[in-house]
Amino acid sequence: MKVLSNFEISASGLTAERLRMDVTANNIANVETTRTPEGGPYRRQMVVFEPREEHAPFQLPFALRGAFTDSNDYSSKDDAADLAMSGACDGPNFMMPGVGDAAKGVHVVAVVSDPSEPHMVYEPGHPDADARGYVAMPNVSMINEMVDMMSATRAYQANIAAIDSAKSMAQQAISIAK
Repeated sequence: MKVLSNFEISASGLTAERLRMDVTANNIANVETTRTPEGGPYRRQMVVFEPREEHAPFQLPFALRGAFTDSNDYSSKDDAADLAMSGACDGPNFMMPGVGDAAKGVHVVAVVSDPSEPHMVYEPGHPDADARGYVAMPNVSMINEMVDMMSATRAYQANIAAIDSAKSMAQQAISIAK
């Protein structure tokens, strides 16, 4: 049933964005942590998402009425973009890759550490200062974390709006069927 798949897709987005907000909050909480069990300063964590779908983007067959022959291969991203720009994709029979039956939502692949170097701050009295008086501080930028938090919040809100819309459509369909 299509309605249930809409809920599943949005629910996967809610789950992924909630984890993203949790990781961002953890980054903010550790903005001044100079000593970790692994040694050295805290490293910023980032969430990696991946679409949950049966086919990779731009590798789905295009369902265009008579636009392709067997000799045409539009499996690369560049070819698909060129095709879309040409206007050949306009019309009811075009199936956008990643949309429709193949889209299954999103899932978290990993939470990875940011490989950028820690910030060196001159604080000779700090217990973690080196011989020159510099302390390795976490590679966490409050500006980046706030942008990530706002982006995750907006994506979370968008998924809630999508669930509300699907719920409203289902209720209207039920009322029509009565």
